[in-house]
Amino acid sequence: MAASLSTWVSAFRLRTLPLALASIGMGSFLAASVHQFNGVVFGLCALTTILLQVLSNLANDYGDSIHGADSVERKGPLRAVQAGHISSHAMRNAVILFSVLSLLTGLGLLYVALKDAPVRTFVTFFGLGILSIIAAITYTAGKKPYGYAGLGDISVLIFFGYVATLGTFYLYTHTIDWINLLPATATGFLSVGVLNVNNIRDIESDRNAGKFSIPVRIGRNKAVIYHWLLLSLAMLLAIIYVLATYHSPWQFLFLLVTPLLIKIGRGVSKDSHIDPYLKQMALTTLLFVILFGIGQLL
Repeated sequence: MAASLSTWVSAFRLRTLPLALASIGMGSFLAASVHQFNGVVFGLCALTTILLQVLSNLANDYGDSIHGADSVERKGPLRAVQAGHISSHAMRNAVILFSVLSLLTGLGLLYVALKDAPVRTFVTFFGLGILSIIAAITYTAGKKPYGYAGLGDISVLIFFGYVATLGTFYLYTHTIDWINLLPATATGFLSVGVLNVNNIRDIESDRNAGKFSIPVRIGRNKAVIYHWLLLSLAMLLAIIYVLATYHSPWQFLFLLVTPLLIKIGRGVSKDSHIDPYLKQMALTTLLFVILFGIGQLL
């Protein structure tokens, strides 16, 4: 029996999309601050990013179920393959479909944004796109998923921080401004914070499945300290960027998210049921980007 549309939508895990859009949002705001924004490029960036995030979610559902991480011990929302709502064969086909869709929209994005750029630039970004698809799939799927080796945090920093933010900025401007490493890293650290909340939540089921995430490797208490470090460094890097590029007090608007980050940090530190903080962390990251970007434009 084929899975229903609502089952597939649930498997897409739409609550993860704000985090994915935050990274390209940062790059777009930075481009807009130097008067280089393009609506078509933004739309294609957003569509490609959404497809990549859904691809990652489906591959994660498939991979964790195959490797046993999605067991009854897991504290998060029920996964489709684990629950038997979607067969592993159907999920594998969906992963292939979204890989193709991501590739096609990515090619469209590169054509629009880089049609006048040197061929080597197009090839470089095409390679980054292929790597993004591979990273989305092999986090938990395949024979040697890197998420099981504790490399998910590094991957999130690279793709949600540097590739998405700096890459998006380049697609608008065809330039690299190295000062943007500061907000890119800040966004990357907050994105890693989202993954860290997820991994703290799943620490027991991951340990039993042989998934050696950072919390599994260092323990819950140190993982909480690591979480506070990620949040603190993200805000510090954003402050350094503002001080280095200062032109208006509005640039400090992003500091309004500080109480929210403190609330989330305390919740992760003290509460046993931390799944709600996963969504809060993702939305707060998006809010950080929006306020940071508005501050740059005012």
